[in-house]
Amino acid sequence: MKIRKLSISNFDEILECFLKSFDDYSIKMPTEKEYYQQRWSAAKVDFNLSYGMYDNNKLVGFVIHAIDKRFGIQTAFNTGTGVIPEYRGKKIVKSIYDYAKVDLKENGVELIILEVLTDNDKAIRAYQGVGFNITKEYKCYSGKIQLKSNLQIELKKHSPSQYDWEKLPEQNIYSWDFQKETIVAGGYVLYEVMNNGVPESYFIFHPEKKYLAQFDVFMTNNNEWERLFNAVQQVTDEIKIINVNKDLSDKINAIHLRKLHNFTDQYEMELPLNKL
Repeated sequence: MKIRKLSISNFDEILECFLKSFDDYSIKMPTEKEYYQQRWSAAKVDFNLSYGMYDNNKLVGFVIHAIDKRFGIQTAFNTGTGVIPEYRGKKIVKSIYDYAKVDLKENGVELIILEVLTDNDKAIRAYQGVGFNITKEYKCYSGKIQLKSNLQIELKKHSPSQYDWEKLPEQNIYSWDFQKETIVAGGYVLYEVMNNGVPESYFIFHPEKKYLAQFDVFMTNNNEWERLFNAVQQVTDEIKIINVNKDLSDKINAIHLRKLHNFTDQYEMELPLNKL
């Protein structure tokens, strides 16, 4: 078996291996080709800096990286790691990363990050063996918003690409797929929630995927979270909220009050390449 860059394979071959690798995953993965074309494009996947394990010419394992400068650091985000079932137990992921760490560093990448389910002990140990450390813990929710009241809230709709992102608080708390660079390329809509003619809070929503990518309050008044979720409900009553930092107690409490289902939790793990 030999490690090669995924750019030698066509998209269909990569997707076939991806879906085979996640067929027994604890969370059901989408299967539509268009979904992955859009998602990986928005995330800035670079198949020249993504890697596969090939048995002769057959792709049997992979690490897919999105590459971008985020918060001033040239970063590789692992948007998918997998090995098809019959090739597991051969330390393929470790072998790929032993190769990838050197190649990524030579290509100017300073940091690798990834996300892994908190209950996936085997994967966590494997990543720690490569050199990754846990840096954040995220909670994920889905369901229909349940509110005590049904207020009509004034909303201002914006294109994320035209909005002044300097207004938005704590951008460093969001994970890769819900940061500005991915959102701008990903078909999202940004809404300001108005209170007495002044923006009080905001949320960013994907109409098709139902992702509530970002949401927060600009100021603390009485019932600002209630008005925010009323505003979200004017746009949609069913949402998915992926990767809320567990340390954000006000936001977590606001989600719990709406009785959304905490369907899984994830760790973010990092591997700085400047220490190699």
